[in-house]
Amino acid sequence: MLGSTHGTLTSDLRARVVACGEQPRQAVHDTASITATDGAMDVSGRPLYAPVPDLDRFFRPSSVAVVGASDSEGRPNTGITRQLVDWAERVGARLHPVHPTREHVFGLRCFPSVADLPEEVDLAVLLVGDPLPVIEELAEAKVKFAVAFASGYAETGDVGAVAQTRLAAAVERAGLRLLGPNTNLNAFERFRDDLTGPAIALITQSGHQGRPVFTLQDLGVRLSHWAPTGNEADLETADFISYFAERPEVGAIACYVEGLKDGRSFLLAADRAARRGVPVVAVKVGRTETGARTAASHTGKLTGADQVVDAAMRQYGVIRVDGLDELQDTAALLARARPPAAEGVVVYSISGGRGAHFSDLACAAGLRLPRLSEAKQAELHTWIPEYLNVANPVDNGGHPVGDWRGRKIIDAILADPSVGVLICPITGPFPPMSDRLAQDLVDAAEATDKLVCVVWGSPVGTEAAYRETLLGSSRVATFRTFGNCITAVRAFLDHHRFTTGYRSPFDEAPRTPSPSFRKAQALMRPGKQLSEHAAKQLLRAYGIRVPREQLVTSAAAAVRAAGLVGYPVVMKASGTQLAHKTELGLVKVGLTSASQVRDAYRDLTDIARYEGVDLDGILVCQMVERGVEMVVGVTQDALFGPTVTVGLGGVLVEVLQDVAVRVPPFGEDQARAMLGDLRGRALLEGIRGGPPVDVDALVEVVLRVQRMALELGDELSELDINPLMVLPRGQGAVALDALAVCR
Repeated sequence: MLGSTHGTLTSDLRARVVACGEQPRQAVHDTASITATDGAMDVSGRPLYAPVPDLDRFFRPSSVAVVGASDSEGRPNTGITRQLVDWAERVGARLHPVHPTREHVFGLRCFPSVADLPEEVDLAVLLVGDPLPVIEELAEAKVKFAVAFASGYAETGDVGAVAQTRLAAAVERAGLRLLGPNTNLNAFERFRDDLTGPAIALITQSGHQGRPVFTLQDLGVRLSHWAPTGNEADLETADFISYFAERPEVGAIACYVEGLKDGRSFLLAADRAARRGVPVVAVKVGRTETGARTAASHTGKLTGADQVVDAAMRQYGVIRVDGLDELQDTAALLARARPPAAEGVVVYSISGGRGAHFSDLACAAGLRLPRLSEAKQAELHTWIPEYLNVANPVDNGGHPVGDWRGRKIIDAILADPSVGVLICPITGPFPPMSDRLAQDLVDAAEATDKLVCVVWGSPVGTEAAYRETLLGSSRVATFRTFGNCITAVRAFLDHHRFTTGYRSPFDEAPRTPSPSFRKAQALMRPGKQLSEHAAKQLLRAYGIRVPREQLVTSAAAAVRAAGLVGYPVVMKASGTQLAHKTELGLVKVGLTSASQVRDAYRDLTDIARYEGVDLDGILVCQMVERGVEMVVGVTQDALFGPTVTVGLGGVLVEVLQDVAVRVPPFGEDQARAMLGDLRGRALLEGIRGGPPVDVDALVEVVLRVQRMALELGDELSELDINPLMVLPRGQGAVALDALAVCR
């Protein structure tokens, strides 16, 4: 619907955006410092920096071989061969057709096999149904890159996946790099060479889904590359992100992702882009995927696969959008807009209702609309009637835009130091005033470093003010919907805030095991779930505080333990296959006497016997009451490996489902950001007269748990600390219960 924030595209797909400001991108960090440490490994032996594949000879080869070339009318390979011949001519490459029964193809000498080629070629395009037999020939000929269009691989199911595995293994043995299989000709499209300014580099797993971004060239937005990754048997999205992040002409990377091949590689590539200050905008399909996890822990049940993907992308600054229209609008703006001079947004319109509507949507999306100073308002009232509101949004009443006052108003707003972005929603054309307004906005944008955005709401889109004036400007960002404008501006401000002073989490990742790791390894039981008592020992090994407690095997010992621990006490059954004790009645709280302890011991052992639960004993624990119950855990994600979760805990944890996720490694800033993501974060600040809790202690527990996740790796299948009682400020946090599953 036209004007909706998400969803389908308008019928006028090409008329969505003109981005603003053309200037070379500057790296946020020195790439030399990355290159110098490219071989560094973390504590689990995983690389800490993304390698940058040398893809120059893929996109700009000196020579190309087309295996299976044809010029016979009516054959599918003929059209492809013709496009490749044209492409090779454009990029200055020598093209060599390869076919066993042809002497010439399109007037070019044809060679019977790869082995007969007259020179080493950089790129081989395989127009054959089964590329596997050709791979060894390419290795012998020292071909650097190959493209396989053939389908029938992992996209078809298990049998195809096995065939793709064989193909990937052959490629690795051959020492070349492969794009595909199940890819297309998008890499060999005709890119306009008459456009200037920072460009968008495009990565898609489905070629058709990249068309809206590709057509941005019709609006004057430059595209430099298109990588259609297909099934990613070898080259993957992460490889192209790393490569594009190092290209000086690339201002933004736009991605359409159906599935990530390797989570770690993707994050390393996103990290490289963040270091370089290159925005990555992505549509990642699969938001409704829930994941096939049958976890014993609360955190395992709470964290779906897409939630982890979403958190990981935000953690490394990847801007996730929902639709292809948002992808093109946001990527175009980020590619070409200058860094913001300030974060304040001013909404300027000829209608109070329109300005109020847009302002409500902008504020709800998290944009900051500062109230203009009294002095600035007085200045604006020089040209705008006194009865109109100019505090922000600025309502000019209409008439001033039709004469010399219009430009004065725009310049005065842009001169305010609190303003970094001016947005002017024009719901529909009203010539001649809308023509004058559009021209004033374009002229003002040319004279400022600040971002000027226009939302042209006319469903027609043929007006001269839109087609010629606004779309003819490289300095005004023009949108067709309120929602897309707000999404792009928010991403623009978020990106620059994120990359300013960006510090890579991988720089802080531990390289060597800690003393805690050696203690923890001795406690691990491969393939087993630890008892609560053993799980708490694991926490102690990493310096996480647990209550005073003793494990006992008799009622008399329980009474003695209660005296040592101190009344009141909690008694709990402890066993290796015991996940959720409360549901079985295997927890007794608030015991204040020896007789209650004896009775509780008898009740707990009777229930365990009835339920068929094997116990290693009964825990007699210190009772900790005053605080906020949280949950902190570790789960293994199929894509990213160990992930850390924090949220509101207690017996209602699965009802509240208020959790935040991060992928290790991460530092204190991300641990605190996790708490900020929680809907119930106000509980940590103290409510109804209660004291604020010890957030610093909670953050420390999260960081210690992520250290555990990094060091133990996939040896720790799950960890669930619930509840973690966070005490009033300055008093710390205590893990009252814990569950750990070893792999």
